[in-house]
Amino acid sequence: MGNCIICGKPVDGLVCESHQEDVVFEFDGNSPSQLTPDRYYRGTVDGYADFGVFVDIGDHVTGLLHRSELDRRLESLDWEPGDTVYVQVLDVRDNGNVDLGWSIRQTERDFRGKLIDAPDGEHHPEDVETNDDEGSASAGAAADEAEPSGADDETSSADDATPSADATVPNGRGAHAATAEPEPVEESLAEETEGGLNRTTVDSIGEQVGSVVHLEGEITSVRQTSGPTIFELRDETATVECAAFEEAGVRAYPDVDVDDVVALQGEVERRHGELQVETEALEILAGDERDAVADRLEEALEQEAAPTSVDLLADHDAVSAVRDELVDAATVIRRAVMETRPIIVRHSATADGYVAGAAIERAVLPLVREKHTRDDAEYHYFERRPLDGRVYDMDAATGDVTSMLEARDRHGEQLPLVVLVDAGSTAESADGYELLAHYGAESLVIDDSRTDEEIVDAVAVAVAPSLAGADVDDVTSSALAANVAAHVNDDVRDDLVHLPAVSYWEDTPEAYADLATEAGYDETGVSERREAVALEAYYQSYKDKRELVTDLLFGDGEATRAQDGNLAAHVSGQFRDKLETELETATENLESRDAGGAEVTVLDTAAFTHRFDFPTTDLLLDELHRRRDAAFTLGVDEDELRVRASDGIDVRELGEAIREAVPDGGVHVVGGRDGHVEFLQGEREAVREAALEALEELTA
Repeated sequence: MGNCIICGKPVDGLVCESHQEDVVFEFDGNSPSQLTPDRYYRGTVDGYADFGVFVDIGDHVTGLLHRSELDRRLESLDWEPGDTVYVQVLDVRDNGNVDLGWSIRQTERDFRGKLIDAPDGEHHPEDVETNDDEGSASAGAAADEAEPSGADDETSSADDATPSADATVPNGRGAHAATAEPEPVEESLAEETEGGLNRTTVDSIGEQVGSVVHLEGEITSVRQTSGPTIFELRDETATVECAAFEEAGVRAYPDVDVDDVVALQGEVERRHGELQVETEALEILAGDERDAVADRLEEALEQEAAPTSVDLLADHDAVSAVRDELVDAATVIRRAVMETRPIIVRHSATADGYVAGAAIERAVLPLVREKHTRDDAEYHYFERRPLDGRVYDMDAATGDVTSMLEARDRHGEQLPLVVLVDAGSTAESADGYELLAHYGAESLVIDDSRTDEEIVDAVAVAVAPSLAGADVDDVTSSALAANVAAHVNDDVRDDLVHLPAVSYWEDTPEAYADLATEAGYDETGVSERREAVALEAYYQSYKDKRELVTDLLFGDGEATRAQDGNLAAHVSGQFRDKLETELETATENLESRDAGGAEVTVLDTAAFTHRFDFPTTDLLLDELHRRRDAAFTLGVDEDELRVRASDGIDVRELGEAIREAVPDGGVHVVGGRDGHVEFLQGEREAVREAALEALEELTA
């Protein structure tokens, strides 16, 4: 029998059940079965895998911290092999595998005590060390005879035991308040400030580490960890995390929630290199006090959200036609950053989609870093999620809604701004936007397709030249997105000027070609980047590949060079090899048909393409059409039909003609006037012939 080192309660061991999570253990065993689930252990990083981090617990046992257990992206961890880390043992499986959990506490001083977990029980570290030095009695005996810390003495009790130097205490105050209970705060924090602390802004607390500050702002997220509650507070200058401790895993200040306007006092500290405020007092403001803070925040938001520049990257009629919409879109994006709302960019998994999405990313990330004190904020508040196709359908929307509701309920995050790029501008996406709107999530779209009017009312802003009556044949989504990005963040304008040229496979507007040349990207450099991104967009198309895409599009130094030369040139070489091989096979199996005097090149894509290898059917048909003189190129798959036309074609009109000819074919168009036709596989031949007849009528 011993006494709990935290509260002094008699226990069978050295820590009671209610304080297991307040103690960190050092493992002195040699088998996974000797670990105790739910305890926190000191470990050493062994290495990384795609699915998580391997951590050595002691000298003989290794566990897996799965990426799903992290409170951040795996890629944002700065742990190196050999680093000391602290993790929780969640489970020891029958096969000896050890499942680990994340710990927000990553130094020994973050815990309220330390013990050795040995096969024969728990021991005080000093007892084990003494035993090792003297070689006398066993560690177990020494532990039994040692007087417990903070208990059993007539002049000492659990109530007056002094916590560790960095302990947090149940009144929600930080380490500096641990040894003495402060006087109750009888007046409001705002009233107290008049005679005490002056209000501090978040952007200035980096110079006040170790000092107690008074902050006023809005709560933008709340998340409960296994230790403290983390409130994220935004004022008119920036955002900071504020930790409040009631007891391990218990919600501090349960009445405070997202969107509350508050006054907060606490000590500024650095945790693992990041600024954090250890909360001493937190009060929800009401009445005039609340209105004053809310008005100050709104005024700052309006000023900061307005773009600093409204100059386009180049003189381009199709882009000029949507100048006002470009500014509106940039304003919505900037405001989301200032409000610390996550931004999710959804884009097609094509070269144009990736380049356009990367343009927005390039502009937003520096603003996110500027507004947050967390080093990994850019991974929490901005995400690109490539789409399968160019329709924001219910499948994609359901995934986004599920993710955002989980983030709201588990981590107290605000609802995101969803930005559709090179996708989402046709009527088929309306249901997806409606689902987002049902939960109050805002959305906008940037797309070069011929957009449907229904979308205008479904999103906050639609940057779509076709709605302004502009010719969309010479504009790309990247040209539009790069201009939006330049308005979002004028500081990165020079980084963006070559991106429009990268997105054109042919007939690049001279203005964009000149911009790329002036920025140091000649015609070869531009084409290499386009081809490299097109290839990488295909592989793991559901991932953003942030760092790789950044290297391909923006890097011009060490990061872009493989051992055998320029990275973009290396990858584009693979692109050309794969494309030429597929083109050779396709060309040998083309069928030429006449449609009212116009040549139609037909390819059976189900039979004469490698469907699960690069290039995609869309990219292959694009290149076939560019290389041949036919008026139309028709690709017929098992249940899809795609058409390319030299003078343009309304695919909806084509689909309607096919539907009339094959009424039982389940014919419908996906992606609007620039989309493709889907049908029942059993009606494939009938649909193929109906399409050829329809093309003949359309050219008559």
